[in-house]
Amino acid sequence: MSSRLIAVLAGCGAVVVGVVVGLLLVAPSGSEPAAPDSVAPTSWPSSSRPVPVDPDVAAVEVVGKAIAAAIVNHDATAFGKLTCVQQSSADLAALKRKWEAAGKVSATVPDPPTVGGDSATVTVHVEGAGGRKDTPFPLKKRDGKWCVP
Repeated sequence: MSSRLIAVLAGCGAVVVGVVVGLLLVAPSGSEPAAPDSVAPTSWPSSSRPVPVDPDVAAVEVVGKAIAAAIVNHDATAFGKLTCVQQSSADLAALKRKWEAAGKVSATVPDPPTVGGDSATVTVHVEGAGGRKDTPFPLKKRDGKWCVP
């Protein structure tokens, strides 16, 4: 095999490992796979950045992309699952109304997150008819899982 082919295969393997590790770190312990339904698949913001090597950076980036997807899909329930403390139904409903009022938006995680110990920050860039905004989301590592405090 050529060294170029080996390098490409190694790079693909690193991407797969990074995604799997990130999903394992974010998934709640003891959770069961979601049942299939007829809802369209979640739209995940894309990124052309390389997959981070540090497992915490990779996990925080996965949470950041999940936050961005929740915003794009106006899915306050999905966002609520990313928080460290259970959110009330009223708070989640208010968040959903706010996102729906904003209309169609796009959201990305433009830069790598910053991680220091059990704290991190991931910035989500949102664009829509009302303009654009970069929002830094602080994250905490609790029981081995990154969440929005």
